[in-house]
Amino acid sequence: MIGEIDMQIKTGIDIIEIDRIKEAIERHGESFLKTIFTDEEIRFCENRRMQKYEDYAARFAAKEATFKALSFYYETCKWLDYEVLNLENGKPYINLRNSDLELESIDLSISHNKTTAVASVVVLLK
Repeated sequence: MIGEIDMQIKTGIDIIEIDRIKEAIERHGESFLKTIFTDEEIRFCENRRMQKYEDYAARFAAKEATFKALSFYYETCKWLDYEVLNLENGKPYINLRNSDLELESIDLSISHNKTTAVASVVVLLK
């Protein structure tokens, strides 16, 4: 149809047990953190001492959900290519680093309780 825009919607979701992330951090320390998380993500989580493992797990789930939503690009991306940051109002968002992807938008929702963290990503491709 005339005037119609050809866009694609991609989604991804992930859930992780917080204890798995906690155990990986305790076992592998900085080498695990520096492989998965950017300096800004580490700084954010470490400043949230009472729930830092929940925040690490939520960010891990957000990165996995992003990988799934962008599965056509999955094989060439690395953990540090995606960064989970927060706006001033606390809303999390995905910062694509080292990427030439042309996205219309990417939306992220994360949540956690005492045992699990979950993330959902919706991507609108140009």
